[in-house]
Order: sequence, then structure tokens, then C-alpha cells
Amino acid sequence: MGAKRKLSRSEDRDESLVGDTSKSKKGRTSVKKSKTVPQDGVVENDSLFVQLLKSTGMTLKSGERQNDLAVDQAVFQKKLQQALRKHPRYPNVIQEFVSGLESHIEERDIFRNCLLPCGNNQVTETSNMVGSFHDSLIKLLLGIEILQESVITTLFEKLPEFVYDSVGSDGISIPRLIINQFKWLDRILNCKDLTSKIMQLLSVAPGEIQHDIITSLPEILEDSQHNDVAKELNSLLQQNMQLTVPILDALSSLNINAELLSEVRQSVMSTLSAVDLEDLPVIIKFILHAVTPSDAVEVISELRKKLDLESCVPLVNSLAAQNKMNKSQAGSSGNKTNDTNCVSLMMDVIKAAVRFQKHTSEAWIKAIENVDAVAEHKVSDLIVLLILYTTQTNSSKKQVERLLRNKIRSGFISDHLLQNAFRNHSQVLRDYFHSILSLAQSMLRSAEQSVAAFGTLMYKRAFSVFDSYCQQEVVVALVTHVCSGYAAEVDVSLDVLTDLVSNNAAAVAHYAVFVKGILDYLDNLNSLQIRKLFHILSVLAFSKGQEGGHIQDDMFIVIRKQLSSTVLKYKRIGIIGAVRMVESMAMKRKLEAKPLSAEMYRQVTSLLDLVRTCSEWIPEALALYYDELANLVQKRNLDPQVMDLVGKTVLTDFQDDFVVDAAPIEEGTYILPVKVMYNLDEDDNQTAIAINLLPVVSKDISISGAKQMPDKGRIVSPVCLPPFFRLLRLCIEEQHDGDLGEIDALLGCPLYLTDLEITEKMESLSKQEREFLCALLFFAINWFREIVNAFSTQQDTEMKVKVLTRLQNITWLQSVLEKCLAVTPGYIPPAANFDSEPFDVIPSAVVSVPAKKAKKGKKQTSAGSKNSSADSSQLEEHQETEHSEAEKTQPEKEKEESSKPSINIHNYRAFFRELDLETFTILQCGLLTRSLLDSEMQTKATEVVQLGPAELVFLLEDLFRKVEHILNSSAKRVTFLKVKGNKDIGFSHLCQKTAQEVAQRVIDMLNALCNHIENMHNYFQALTIENNGVVDALGIDIKEHQYMSTSYTLLLQVFHTLFCWNGFFQHENRKLLKTALGIMAGRLKETEAEPALEDLVSQSFSYLKNLHSSVPTCSSALCLTQLLIVIAAKANVLQYKGEIASLAKQFLCQSWIQPSGEHEKGIRYHENLQGLLCIYLEHTDDVLKAIEEISGVGVPELINAAKDGTSSTYPTLTRQTFVVFFRILMDKLEKCIRNITSSKNSECLQAQTEQLLHWNLAVRDFHILVNLVKVFDSRPVLGVCLKYGRLFVETFLKLGMPLLDCCFKKHREDVQSLLKTLQLSTRQLHHICGHSKIHQDTGLTNHVPMLKKTLELFVYRVKAMLVLNNCQEAFWLGNLKNRDLQGEEILSQVSKDREAEDEQESQLPAEEAEEEEEAEESDKEAEEEDEDEEDSD
Repeated sequence: MGAKRKLSRSEDRDESLVGDTSKSKKGRTSVKKSKTVPQDGVVENDSLFVQLLKSTGMTLKSGERQNDLAVDQAVFQKKLQQALRKHPRYPNVIQEFVSGLESHIEERDIFRNCLLPCGNNQVTETSNMVGSFHDSLIKLLLGIEILQESVITTLFEKLPEFVYDSVGSDGISIPRLIINQFKWLDRILNCKDLTSKIMQLLSVAPGEIQHDIITSLPEILEDSQHNDVAKELNSLLQQNMQLTVPILDALSSLNINAELLSEVRQSVMSTLSAVDLEDLPVIIKFILHAVTPSDAVEVISELRKKLDLESCVPLVNSLAAQNKMNKSQAGSSGNKTNDTNCVSLMMDVIKAAVRFQKHTSEAWIKAIENVDAVAEHKVSDLIVLLILYTTQTNSSKKQVERLLRNKIRSGFISDHLLQNAFRNHSQVLRDYFHSILSLAQSMLRSAEQSVAAFGTLMYKRAFSVFDSYCQQEVVVALVTHVCSGYAAEVDVSLDVLTDLVSNNAAAVAHYAVFVKGILDYLDNLNSLQIRKLFHILSVLAFSKGQEGGHIQDDMFIVIRKQLSSTVLKYKRIGIIGAVRMVESMAMKRKLEAKPLSAEMYRQVTSLLDLVRTCSEWIPEALALYYDELANLVQKRNLDPQVMDLVGKTVLTDFQDDFVVDAAPIEEGTYILPVKVMYNLDEDDNQTAIAINLLPVVSKDISISGAKQMPDKGRIVSPVCLPPFFRLLRLCIEEQHDGDLGEIDALLGCPLYLTDLEITEKMESLSKQEREFLCALLFFAINWFREIVNAFSTQQDTEMKVKVLTRLQNITWLQSVLEKCLAVTPGYIPPAANFDSEPFDVIPSAVVSVPAKKAKKGKKQTSAGSKNSSADSSQLEEHQETEHSEAEKTQPEKEKEESSKPSINIHNYRAFFRELDLETFTILQCGLLTRSLLDSEMQTKATEVVQLGPAELVFLLEDLFRKVEHILNSSAKRVTFLKVKGNKDIGFSHLCQKTAQEVAQRVIDMLNALCNHIENMHNYFQALTIENNGVVDALGIDIKEHQYMSTSYTLLLQVFHTLFCWNGFFQHENRKLLKTALGIMAGRLKETEAEPALEDLVSQSFSYLKNLHSSVPTCSSALCLTQLLIVIAAKANVLQYKGEIASLAKQFLCQSWIQPSGEHEKGIRYHENLQGLLCIYLEHTDDVLKAIEEISGVGVPELINAAKDGTSSTYPTLTRQTFVVFFRILMDKLEKCIRNITSSKNSECLQAQTEQLLHWNLAVRDFHILVNLVKVFDSRPVLGVCLKYGRLFVETFLKLGMPLLDCCFKKHREDVQSLLKTLQLSTRQLHHICGHSKIHQDTGLTNHVPMLKKTLELFVYRVKAMLVLNNCQEAFWLGNLKNRDLQGEEILSQVSKDREAEDEQESQLPAEEAEEEEEAEESDKEAEEEDEDEEDSD
């Protein structure tokens, strides 16, 4: 109250204070002017205050001079206290002394002197002084106990005078000096009173003084006052947000209890989103400082939710900072904005917390790990993970990296999030560059493409936003990846370098010396990698920079050296490098109208001549040159002069080498007789040319056999025919804007082949003749494939008819070639892809088995194609079953052909020319639903030929393989093992396109693909109606049915692969996704101009779901279901879960019968069933109910059915497929119970009751499944039961028993029922263990020890539950005898007498006795609990 009164008094005399202040200023001015002041301004009067101070060593001075202390301050305090105590008027002298003090400090300057430190008296000997610094007079007086309370009162009465005039002309704040006097006092006699006065002052003081008072509180208060003051500060914090920083600073230094700390933290957390940005570092520091290990996860989870860095850095500032950095390339921290500094401070606070508090770092990891939605992940999560990676040890770094990988793999941390982090917080991330580089290196080496892609983006963004030092480190790291020798790592790193060069060649050119070093490692690179490398170097070499000249010289040296080599591998490198250099040198300049300089044209010409000269005597090298040059021409960006040079002689040379007049050829000149075949222009009298294939092949073989060069001219090899024609037609397209009318005669002209009827008597031919025939067929097929590539895009109707006919020729010749290869073992076909080593493309294995043993043949085939995807091997199985079904319908032929070997033509895929993506425009043609193909394949076309089923399968299979190779990154894992073979063989042209280009091309064809899939749907619908739903009705064309089924599956797989492409998650490809969905949605009904993504997904889902009634095979059913899941994932997948589960169940309840009348079977069928069952159980609303329905309804129906019967409810459930159902049911049951949350005592009774109900249902399902082994006792079923039985019991111990601990007394009957049911299951598991030991099956006994241990833990855990509920007296132990699956007793090898065994159980072997005791314990527990419950009543 005194302080308040004084405050009002001071307000009344504001004017007088102003006047006094002005006088004092004038007085000080006069004093300063007067150089000689008597006694140096020493205050001299007869007051008790002055005399006592003078006698104890203190000299008071006026003006701006310090008070002098002649003695040590402790001596001064002691003398003054003694003088006061010994004074005759003590204790009244104290009030007189304080009054003198009040009189002395009336003037501001003198008061200031008393608040400032005292100086030394120069006359006094320094030997008696501890130091040259002394406390102020006021603080010295506060240290004297008898004066402390009076001086404190005086100060608080004096302080209001300076509240609104706190800073004088000297810049000193009097209130701050007064507050400082109370800091670090040795003892405060009445701390409570002092605290009260301070808090009263705090409530009325201005903001600046409040700030000073609050920050000084930790140095003033005693520990006993901390909690009370903290409560008042917390209240003040809620009233005045501007005091957040000083209050939190003070609270961080106060020793307050945990409850109050938590309350304050909650208050701060609630205001976190509303505070100023510059206050955030202090707030976060307080929150992290107040975290305890018990609540760390909860607090930090809430903190990361409230912390939003997206609003911290405005876009304008971030872009400005980025532009500055790009211009300066220096990344100076002086250019940081204030916002960026605040974010940096926040990250430094977090960094300090996680470095010195282990529970904080673990809580951050757990908090980020618990976030399970894409939208909830923030930029701050990524930065915090970088901080954790920077500050932690190696083991913790691995944990952080593992978490980041999981988030990327799940799609939670996306590329868009990373781009935002680098765009808005680049200067903050600069501090963690080395961690970014380390993580990028690790991720780029990942076997998962999504993780590797994230690593590449880290490299790209780091290069684009960081300074020159970081850019150099990025380039060096990428070069290190390229030189690692691992193909996948090399591919990804070269792609990154290519992107960097394409987007910022000038910046990369500064570090070209590092990139140039890769030339020393050319031996380790494949052709595609060499193309990328030379493209990078060529762009750098011919960019406008000084460094380009040195790279040009080095590249010319390397290319000349490689071209002059006699080794094909090195010559191949030289050809690829030279063509890449020509591309960069002769590139058409879009912005510059100037033509190519004469000097540059001369270099291009000489380089092309050099390549041609060095490769014309080696057919494979010349063919590669043609292919590389064709790829260059196809890009259509060559300078016109160079284009004229390339195309000038191509047509003439091709005619001279391979085209002849269609004249009769003499017999007996060649290995096989010549015959003109496949002429489509017989009515055209003007056409009299043919492809001179057989003579050229024969001549090439003779030259190769003689191993000598021709006398004159260059070598004309059939190997060069397809690539040479490819170059020719691309040049014609370039010259005539895509019109091939000038060479259209080649489309219909015949070939010089041999009569293919000799394939019916292959055994009579010699080995040379068989190999010659095989080579001839390979060349003919590759010729036709290039013809189809060339003319597929032509719009002329006659040409389209001929292209479809050539497709028929290809499919027919492939079937002939299969027969020839089957009887020509060890034959290696001629190369068709020339950028790979010969040993890379040798077929893996040729399957040659009798038709009788079709099952074994299938197994070998699937093993042979082990490296292919599941979908690809599934297609091959379709083709094999196609042959087997045809054989079953013709038993006579089966007997004749039983001894004939067979092969799979797809093993020779690498020896066929690649189809271009443009070729698939053929799919826009119509479809024949009935096969009308002529058996001789030479009938002249009098009507428009439509796309037949065989040709459709041929095209769709090739399209699927291409789309899968480029887009299906989720199913395709990159391997870093040194494997033989090149995965890109047969995809050379495709790999030069980006994934976006391939996706765009497939989407352009989507309407045609939808037409085909609708035709398939209509075909099978009509077939079902026609035959009244009978699949195996008489008269069904099995061959045609097989083609249509395969086409159906292929179409669904193409759709599935397209929509699985992870590129759709990228922001720039969202429009592409909407286009694809819009095409399918438009097939159902017309869409709006700008429909929402959710609407497109809904309509596309409905469109595809309508196909479910016509799927002909289980594999196509699985493909359709997977496709629907992928489509649903583009929006809210939960919305479609019920429909997907219903559809999967419908497929499981459908009988899959082949046209031959047999049920589907085999490994692939089992895998398809497994997929459908997993989808059903993953998407159904009630997993436990679904499991009970299958195991409790479907399985009993199967048990009661005949030996070869099925379940009536689930026709797919047979004795052969039971193990598939059993394994999936056990697996999904165990995973389901993991999701039942562990109970806590604090949970409500209703929640515990619901959890107990779930456990009862789960245990009942488990009991039903375990008891099925009594009927289905095959080894795989027993193995599944042992494995998942142990997992179920372990999960029950971890999650179920805590619930029983809580519910035992409230729900004793339910608990008793649950444990009795589980006890029956554990007893059966014990019987299975005994069975496996009796039969000595190591595959089963391996599971026994862990299962026994788990059963023992279960026994003791139940005992612990009884002890917890005070029912331990009801627990007792007994012995359980070993029994087999049927419950029959297993006699001991020690005691054969049964009665003696009962009496002498101790004579059993120790291991068996222990096992029996454990099992008996679990057998008796439920009964014991029953007694317990009665006791508790």
C-alpha cells in the first residue's frame, strides 16, 4: 500500500520533478565546467548518515563521481553494523540513519551514484583490498541485516518516481538499477514480503520495467517462493502475450513442481500459434526444457502439430533470398532475412535439446513416427530429422535413416514436401548440408526406387539452392556413385547429372573436371550408361564456357582410341560416344537463325566418316552405328546440313545391299531352296522387287565360315537389314514430314525365303540346315517387326491393311520358329540389339519335356523365368496351358507328339527387334471375336483385315512389358548384386524416353484400350448367355477362348501398371492423372469441364467394377481387384473398402472352370487365390467375423464333401487350396489382434468390455482354426499352425493379458470362458509338438522350442494375473501327458507300463516331464480361476 501511495504522490508532483531535473542538469553542467571543486565534490555535512559512512570507510560524492570505499566491502558492512549497534540511540538510530539516506538520495544524480558500484580510494593501500570493484552503496546497505527491511522499503517508495522517466540523459535506467540491487543478496530476511512488493510493482509498472523485473526474479527469489511466483507469472502470461519471452526465461530458471510446470506448458502450448515469430525460439526452448521422460512423446507430438514453418517464411522473402544466393554463389549468412534467422534459432534450440537430452530425441522420433497421414507431415519434420541425424551417434543415425526411409516408402514424406523445405528454408538447411549429402548418398544406393528417387531429388535441390562449395561436393558425390560399379547406382546418378546439365549447364561446367574423370571407368558402364555419360560430357564440352575446349579434346582422344580398337566392346563405346558428340555439335539451334559454322560442319563430317570407316567391316558395329544414327535422326533436332549429309546416300545404299528384282533364282546355289514368300502386292504389276534375305544370309554364313574379308566393297550382312531400314525410314520421315510413300513398296514386297513346309520334317535336316533355317526365320521376323514399326502410324487404308497382315506374318513365323528351335539345341540366334555384349543375351534355359509331363514342365518353366515378374510368368503359364488344352482335345495327336520337345519363344525375346511405342496405334483397329485366320497365311486380302486375337495378344504382351519396365517401380526392386545379363536388353529405344513420355503415350491409347476391354467383356457376357452360364459347353473354341482370356488379363495389367506409377504423386503429373481418369469416367457418362478428382475416381471405379461379371479366370479377377484398389487409392480409399471386400468375396465364392471342363489349379492359381483372400480380409469391416465364417462354415462344408469336392459357400476352397486359406486366415487373425489396443486401468468400463469381446471372438476363431489340424494334418498345415500359433499366444500375452488383469473381477465369467477356450487351443498345440517329435520332422521341430517357451510364459503370466487379483491360492500345477494329433497317448521310452507311468512320473526324461508339466499347467488354469471367482464372491 505504501508503494501505491508513493506512486500517486509522485504523479502529483510530476511537474516539480521535471523542474528539479532541469535544475540538476544545469547544476551538473556548471560542475563540469568547474575543474576545481573543493574536496572533489565530497558530500560533507553533520548528519548521522554521512558521519557513520565516513567513519566506516565510505566517502560520498556528488555529481557524476563514484562513491569511494576505502576498505573491503565486507569490512565496511561489519564496521557499519557494529557502529549502529553500539550507538547510544540504538535501535532508534536505524530510523535516523535511513532518514539520512532518504535525504541524501533526493537528487537523481546522487541516487544514481548510490545505485552504481563504488570506486576505490586512491589514498588507501591496495594490499587490503580484495579487488578494484565494489558493490553499490545501496546493495552494501541491503547486505546489513538490521538495515535491510528499511532500505527495501525506501527503494520501493523511491522507485515510482522514475517509472515514467526511467532513462535519464546519461542513458541509465534508474528502475533497472534499483531492481539489480536485490539480485544475489546473501540473505533476505523477509523474502515473502519482498516478493509481494515486487509482484505489486509488476502489476502496475510499464512494459519495459515489467520485462526487467521478470527477468531478474530468478536472481532475487529464494527457492521457497518459486512456486507462488510461477503461478502469478502464469496468470500474467495469459493476460499479456507480449511478456511471453521474459516470463518463460524466468520460469526456465525457477525450481517449480511438475504439476505447475505442466500447467504452464499447456498455457504456453495453447498460445503457440498466435505468438510472434521472434518469440518462438524462447517458447520452444521452455517447452523442451520442461519436458520429462514420462510425457516427452505427448508434449512433443503436440508441439510439432502447433509448429508450422510454412507460415514462418513468406514466399517473397524466400524467393528473394534464393535469388541472392544464386547470383552471389556465396550463401552468406548476412543475407538472411529476419524470419530465416528466427527459424534458424528455433532449429538451434531443438538441436541443443536433442543433443543433450536423450529422451527428447527419442520423443521426436516417436512423434514423427506416429504420424500416419500425408497431409499431417510438415517441413519441420524433415528438418528435425536432419537435426537428429546430425547430432546423434551412428546407431541413432541408422534409426533416423530407417524412419525417413519408411516415411518415403509409405508416401508420407513426399517430393513436394522436400521441395518446399529447400525453397522456403534453404539457408536453414545449409547448416545441415553434410547430413543432407550423407542421406542422399545412402538413399541413392537404396534398392527401392521411391527411396532412391528421393535421394536424387535431395541432390538436385541441394545443387540448385546452395553455394559453390556445396555444388562441388554434390558433383563429386555423384561422380563417386557413377564410378561405384553397381549398375543401378550408376543409372540413377547419371540421370541426376543429366538433369543438372540440362537445367544448369553453366553451373555444372565449373566442375567438369570431376565429370571428365568418369572416362577412366568406361569399362564398367553398359551402353545406356555410356550414352548418358557422353551426352553429359558433350553438353558441357559445347556449352559456352572456357572449360568446354579441354573436354572436347579429351573426348576426341577417347573416341578415336575406342574406334580404332579391334575389340567390339571398345568399338561400341567409340560409336556411341561419337554419335552423342555429333548430336551436341550439330544440334538445331531454335533461338539462333545462324547455320552451322563451316568449321563445326567439317568436324561433324570427319567424325561421321571416321565412325563409318572403322565399323563397316564389322556387321555388329555397323548395325549399332545405324541404330545410334537412327535414334539421333528420330529426335528431329539435327542441323539441316547434317541431316542432308546423313540422308543423302541411305536410300541408294539400302537398295544396293538388300533389294533385288523379283526374278527366279537358280536351285542348288544355297543351303536351302529359295522361295518368294509373303508378297502382298501380287496384283501390282509395277512392283517387281524383293528383299534378298536368303541369299544374303547364305553369303554371310560362307564369309563367316571362311573368316576372310570380301575382295571389294563393304560387307553386306543380314544383321544390318533391320537397323539400316530403321535409319532409312526415319530419314524419309524427316524429309517428307512423316510420309513414307516413297518407300511404301517395301511394306508389301516379298522376301526370298525357303519353303516352310520343311519344318514338318525337321529331324531329316542336318544341324547346319536347321541352324540356317532358324537364322532365316529370326531375320524374317525382325524385318517384319521393323516394317510394322515404320508403317504403323501411316493413315493410308491400304497400308493399314498390309500392316495388320504383317502382324499375322509375325505371329505365324514365331510359331514356326518355336518348332525349329525345339529341335535345334544349343543354337545361338543372330543379334538384334547391338548395344549389349553377346553373352548378356544368351537364353537362360530351353524347356524340353514330353507333353505327358506337363506339370513338371510348368514347374521348370516358372523356375526358368524366375527373374521375370509374377505377372510375366503368369502370362507364360497362360500360353503353356493353351498348348496343353489343345493337346487334351486331340488325344491322337497327343500320343504322336508326346515325344516332341517344346520351348518358350519368350526366352529368346532379346533376339527380336524392339517395337516402338508408336507401333501400338495399331490397337485402335477393330477386333475379331472369332478367329478367321487362314492356316497358310498367304491368302490374298480382298477385305479389310482386322486385328485378330493372336495379334492382339502379341501387341498387348509387348505393351505390358514396356509399361512395366518403365513405370512399375513399386514392384520392381533394384538390385546391386553383380548379375549376368542386362535388364534393359530389348528396351534400348524405350529407355531413351522418360517415364512421363511413356505414361503420356499410354494415356493417349487409353480410349482404344477401353474399347478392347469392353469387347472382351461383351465377348464373355455373350458366351455365358449363349451357353446358359456353362463355361465348358460343347462347341466353345478353346484356342480363341484362351486368346481372349489372356488379352483380358493383359489389358487389366496394363491399366494396373499405369495407375500404379508413382509419378502420379508428383504435382506436375496430377493433370496427367486427371486426364487418364477422365477418359475412363467418360466411358460411363459425360463429365464436366473441370471435374473434381474425387468425382473422376468414383466414376472410373464404377466403370471398372462393371467388368466383374465377365472376368474369365482367377488371375484376371485378381488383376481387376488390384486395379480397383489402385484407383480407389487416388482418393479416399476408405470410401471403397466395402465394395472391394464384397467383390473379392464374390470372386472367392465363384467356381473357376476352364473351357476344357477342369477346375483351375497350379501354383499360380494358388497365388491368385491368396491375393484375393488377403484383399478380402484387409478390406472387410469385421475381420474376425469373416474368419469365423470361412473356418466355421466353409471348412465344415469341405469336410463333408466328396474327396474331390469343394465347399458350397466357397467353391475356391478345396482340399488342395485349404493350406492357402489356412495360412492366410492364421496370418490375418494374428495381425488383427495386434490392432486391439492394450487396456489401461484408466479406461472406461465400456471400452474394456468392447476389447474383451474382441478378444473372445479372436480366441474362438483361433480355437476353430487350430482344431482343423485334426482333419487336415498335412505337413504344410502343421507348420503354419506351429508358426502362427506361437505368434498368436505371444500377442495375447503382450496385449490380451493386461486387459484380463483389469477385467478379471468385473467380468469373471467372460475371462473364464476366454481362458478355457484358449487352453483347449494350447493343448492342441502341445499335441502338434509331440507329433512333430515322433515323426522327427526337422521342418516342424524347429518351431517347437520357441512355442514351448511361449506356452510356459503363458502359464506363469496367468499365475501373475491371479496373484494381482488376490486369488493365488486357487493356482495349482499338474502333469499333462504327451499325445498325438488325434489325442492318443504317446508312450514314454522309459516306462512302458501305463499304470507305472502314472505313479512314477518322475522317471520320465527331464525334458518330457517339463513339457508335460507346462502343458498341464495351462490345462488347469481356467478351472482354478473358476474357484478363484467363487472365492471372491
